[in-house]
Amino acid sequence: MGDLLFLAHRIPFPPNKGDKIRSYHLLRFLASRYRVHVGAFVDDPVDWKYASDLHRLGIDELCLRPLPRALALARCLTALVAGKPLGLAYYKDRCMSRWVQDIAARHSLEGVVIFSSVMAQYLTMLPRRVSAIVDFVDVDSEKWHAYSQTSSPPLSWVYQREARTLLTFERKIAAQAQAATFVSSAEAELFCRLAPEVATQVLAAPNGVDTDFFSPDQHYSSPYRPEQQVLVFTGAMNYRPNVDAVIWFAEAIFPKILAVIPAACFYIVGTQPTEAVRRLSAGRQVYVTGTVADMRPYLAHARAAVAPLRIARGIQNKMLEAMAMARPVLATPEAAEGIDLPPACENLVSATPDQFAAKTIAVLLQGKGEEAGRKGREHVLQNYHWDNHLERFSALLRTPFPRPLIGAEKEAIGGKENADEPC
Repeated sequence: MGDLLFLAHRIPFPPNKGDKIRSYHLLRFLASRYRVHVGAFVDDPVDWKYASDLHRLGIDELCLRPLPRALALARCLTALVAGKPLGLAYYKDRCMSRWVQDIAARHSLEGVVIFSSVMAQYLTMLPRRVSAIVDFVDVDSEKWHAYSQTSSPPLSWVYQREARTLLTFERKIAAQAQAATFVSSAEAELFCRLAPEVATQVLAAPNGVDTDFFSPDQHYSSPYRPEQQVLVFTGAMNYRPNVDAVIWFAEAIFPKILAVIPAACFYIVGTQPTEAVRRLSAGRQVYVTGTVADMRPYLAHARAAVAPLRIARGIQNKMLEAMAMARPVLATPEAAEGIDLPPACENLVSATPDQFAAKTIAVLLQGKGEEAGRKGREHVLQNYHWDNHLERFSALLRTPFPRPLIGAEKEAIGGKENADEPC
């Protein structure tokens, strides 16, 4: 087994939210084929206890760095003055830089896999001969552009600036990497339009689902009352697109459903609900659970899952998980964009509040979601197996690349390392 460096902006465990689900499965896959050295940040103090879980995957060396929010935001001010992406400054860490250099000095690395563009700034610490794969996952610069379109000044100006400077960085990094991977064909095609000069290095590597874990064949005790006809939304509830989605659904769509089906209930299930999300529970038949031990009972006993996202990038794991549980999923076009849906599931996609409410009512009253649930499960089993998609990374790492890959001038991808806090 050769040596491989894996860098992620957040500790890839537990796999309980979108980016950590993908980074965990990617790391698990690579650890079965390489001696992997992992560097990552810890932004939630609760996550420190999971270091042992990573070692059980067979990780050779592990460097976890704290990410104090106040210090990270202070670093962003320097980037604001320098005209560089704020995200790079947020994850810039002198000790991580030294650890990466030390790993490169002590091991003959066969490659490096970078999870998320902001971690690509550490490529300057590696020899030029090391081949790099950057898993952008989504086009992050486009996410900031979307935020700018739905915000007011001065935030809209900050978001637009981040979109512009981050896209410049993304293009430079993609040009130096052996491959730039994205979570869906739609994201890969978007990046090719934004950066046509690197189109030959861009490819899609979709997410998968653990269909044994998310299985309708297992027995779960219901968390709901028998008379409730439940619509459930799952996800991290401090994430802006999720917050926007549940507020929009609760205010613009759910009242239309309640007017026809008084027993309908809307459950918002996920970690760290913001104050705006918690306030929704004051509304009729809306419940905010906060963190739950297991999401599966909430999916298994819901009449349907909803994914009313208006801001969305890549593949929505919440949709794949609900489909794997044989639940019909009512979604917006934005939420469904990254998934190749079968016709029965595509019929539940709606663009307006009236359409969304009408299709939800049909699912609850007429049983129109039963076929979508069955077809969704079948589709996931056939098309969304993790290892099938992740094999693309292994193939890329085995493919010789004919020119120097990384190690360009430091100014090109983030400048000289800063003297933050002592190690």
